[in-house]
Amino acid sequence: MNHLPKEIPFEPVAPSVVRKYLAAVRTWHIAQGWPPPLESAQLDRINWSLRGLDNLSVRRRHPPRPPITLAMLRALKATLQLSDPFDACVWAMAACAFFGMMRFGEVSVSARAAFKPDKHITRGMAIFGTDMNGAPYTRLDLPAAKTAKPGEVQSVFLNEQGDLCPLAALHNMAARSPATVNEPLFSWLDKTGSARPMVKARALDRINTILLAWGWGTRFGHSFRIGGASFYLARKVDPEIVRLAGRWKSLAYQVYIRAFEQIASQHLANMASIDDRAGPSQVGLTAAGQPQRASIG
Repeated sequence: MNHLPKEIPFEPVAPSVVRKYLAAVRTWHIAQGWPPPLESAQLDRINWSLRGLDNLSVRRRHPPRPPITLAMLRALKATLQLSDPFDACVWAMAACAFFGMMRFGEVSVSARAAFKPDKHITRGMAIFGTDMNGAPYTRLDLPAAKTAKPGEVQSVFLNEQGDLCPLAALHNMAARSPATVNEPLFSWLDKTGSARPMVKARALDRINTILLAWGWGTRFGHSFRIGGASFYLARKVDPEIVRLAGRWKSLAYQVYIRAFEQIASQHLANMASIDDRAGPSQVGLTAAGQPQRASIG
């Protein structure tokens, strides 16, 4: 006769408790002369997940903002006037922030006078190239980032993504608002012909106005990075690849980032076209005779 209760209550366990338990089990194995139950790389991935649970459990002053989705990106592109310098810049920012899993503060400035080449990305820091398989990509070298050490450059890799292609968005922006290599990457020409860095509040106001009109509400400023990560994970991209491409803290980042530049397209390219009936659009990234690697400036 089974004397066990029909329902066994499960109590929530804090991530810190799980972390201590795993460390204790690993230490016990090593003390007994046995092979550790988890390799260092496996333990790193578990700890990364536990840190995510820690972040989710932190009390927030405001409810978490919903992520930007592919449908929202399509709505933005359909509504923005891509022949207009201002809107062309907003679209390039949105596409790059989503597919590059970038913080919106990395593609904008807090105020026009706040732009500094040693802190904000310039036209010369956008490098176009082709990988070992001939697939085009763009590398954005960030001179400063929230998770970077002072003076450390972090790189964002962008690949073709069908009709929402961030590479095409960058070229369209450059065509509508020409600028020198030392001027802001995400900039637009005002009526006087001067290149103006895109201010975060102005870009978000334009984006939120559009999304509100489409019925999605507002407050999407911090949602591009997590939206891009959620999109890739939903497309079955390996979480380690997402972590590497999104520049979340990882021991692998410093070691593999340059090699990743040559294989990123194998994992991330054309994910936006995966459900499209038509194949991915072929976007010409360079003019005839132009070197394969060139900046946007």
